[in-house]
Amino acid sequence: MHYRLSADPLLPHYIAVEARLTDIAAETAELQLPAWRPGRYELQNFAKNIQRFVATDASGQLLPFRKITKDRWLVQTQGATEIVAQYNYYANIINAGSSYISDDTDVSPMLYVNPVNLCLYAEGRINDPCTLELAIPADWTIACGLTKTGPQTLSARNFYELVDNPLIAAPALHRIQYEARGVQFSVWIAGRMAFDQERVVRDFQRFSEAQIDIFGEFPETEYHFLTILLPIAHYHGVEHRNSTVLVLGPADEGEGLYVDLLGIASHELFHAWNIIRIRPQELMPYDFTRENYFQTCFVAEGVTTYYGDHMLRRSEVFNEAAYLKELHVTLKRHFENNGRAFQSLLESSWDLWLDGYDKGVPDRKVSVYHKGAIAALILDLHIRQTSGQTRSLDDVMRLMWERFGKPQVGYTYFDYRTITEEVAGESLDWYFTVCIEGNESLLSLLNRYLKLINLTILFTETNGLILEKL
Repeated sequence: MHYRLSADPLLPHYIAVEARLTDIAAETAELQLPAWRPGRYELQNFAKNIQRFVATDASGQLLPFRKITKDRWLVQTQGATEIVAQYNYYANIINAGSSYISDDTDVSPMLYVNPVNLCLYAEGRINDPCTLELAIPADWTIACGLTKTGPQTLSARNFYELVDNPLIAAPALHRIQYEARGVQFSVWIAGRMAFDQERVVRDFQRFSEAQIDIFGEFPETEYHFLTILLPIAHYHGVEHRNSTVLVLGPADEGEGLYVDLLGIASHELFHAWNIIRIRPQELMPYDFTRENYFQTCFVAEGVTTYYGDHMLRRSEVFNEAAYLKELHVTLKRHFENNGRAFQSLLESSWDLWLDGYDKGVPDRKVSVYHKGAIAALILDLHIRQTSGQTRSLDDVMRLMWERFGKPQVGYTYFDYRTITEEVAGESLDWYFTVCIEGNESLLSLLNRYLKLINLTILFTETNGLILEKL
């Protein structure tokens, strides 16, 4: 499949898409647009952003087609060996999972694309090689993890790789480069350059090396932090195979913005192992047409949330006060917002597809990010205590990488339980019953473990939950 993206000549903030499918032998072809994107486990129905759609053969003759689902088109080939689908996609929102194209009136021209939003694939051909051509000025810079095969052309081994590689193209992008354990990293910044370059290199190198050291290796030879700075408040990141998109603001926030950058960058980098490759069995491979239910998002997001800040402390990017401030935020968000929720982490993992990213009704669900991070903290402290500080959650994640991530074999809830007990050297039925499968408050249990590191949680009438040193 070959894709060409350009500005719609008629409508502002629309991307014109030409998707060319070759080597067709059948009488019909079914073209599918993804209904969701990896990293956000809810249906987003990207087809709602398409204004017009036509299909032609290679000579431009119209071919008959009809929609057979909300985001699938059945095209009659009429003997043609090549189909060209032409459609436009409304791209006027900037977040870490969207697409955006500026119009002629914008001060800062930019093309920002998550291909999963707007690139369709042919049923039965999802593993075919793909190329992506951008109709942009020759002097624009392209930031992307895909292989560049021409001045404005990128290539992917298949559709899965294509849609796991967002891109930013603009006349001016700031690039900060560094190396960690032999891996090349780039921090790309679209918008006003708000950071000290030497500080970024020092801090990013530290937490990158600390994370690589846990697993013993990095899955890729290069990695890209695609960062967009907005003039308004924003905080969002999405993980990808050898890149991440970070959208932050306001750009003039100073030190607070830099702390946000560190926190979200560390979190997303840990995903390069945990979920991109250490992936639940139910997501192997992704089915872009429907919900992909799974129970273990508390591992994918909770463990990652825990390690995101924890690695900043271990690598000495954060001092103790900075780390405890972030831990305090996580604890408050769980215990003050949904500490009495009915659902367990298993149930809330499953129900991400229902309302996991909405506030929802009171006392129903928990956050797989916040409660998941608290559960990971308890597990880490327990393993460290019972092993005399010789083992930790690091060993769990390293085994998960070696047995499931590196060979790209999906894991189950049972697999995760088995590995945690192997590392702990004992049954952890109590842990999974209480922390993962249960809905009772974790406050007293957490406090028992926090005492091991001289911390405790208290509640006050004026400030709610506070985290204190003993």
